[in-house]
Amino acid sequence: MFSALRQVSRPATSFRSIGRVSVGRSQLSPFVRTLVTKRFTTDHETIVFDDSTGLGTVHITEYAQSSLGDVVFVELPVKGSKIAQGDQIGAVESVKAASDIVECFQLSVLPSSEWFSMRIQYAPISGTIEEINEELNGHPGLLNKSPEVDGWLCKVKVSDPTELEALMTEEAYKEHCESH
Repeated sequence: MFSALRQVSRPATSFRSIGRVSVGRSQLSPFVRTLVTKRFTTDHETIVFDDSTGLGTVHITEYAQSSLGDVVFVELPVKGSKIAQGDQIGAVESVKAASDIVECFQLSVLPSSEWFSMRIQYAPISGTIEEINEELNGHPGLLNKSPEVDGWLCKVKVSDPTELEALMTEEAYKEHCESH
């Protein structure tokens, strides 16, 4: 009786009757292995490097955006610029309540309860600026809303991927943030 139930519950086409597709050695697999590496700097930038394209996407970290306060202006690098690791590539300006910020200076055009803060962005890796996030020009607050996704700063064609090894892993970065 159980064998009759098994027969009824099986689909009309069994796996044995499905033809096998043979793949010759000359054909490439439809799957390409891509290694994506995410590393962090002590200046609270992150780079997500895709080894298949050679592009690294530069962001500020969640920690950086929460330290900045409301971002009001983003200066981006120039597309096509060649950069070296550690070079200045832009700046982020923000407004924050006076009680929230330690190192800053007051601007006379702002109310006394608000302070201006500027954070210089440094290149986490050497290469050529391939693309900048133009969306930040009109919506700098994207850095607050989505710093590590929509609020990316630029994409760099990485010239020396071995420089990634000198940057921190996510675990090391968390330890760095907790110790400071």
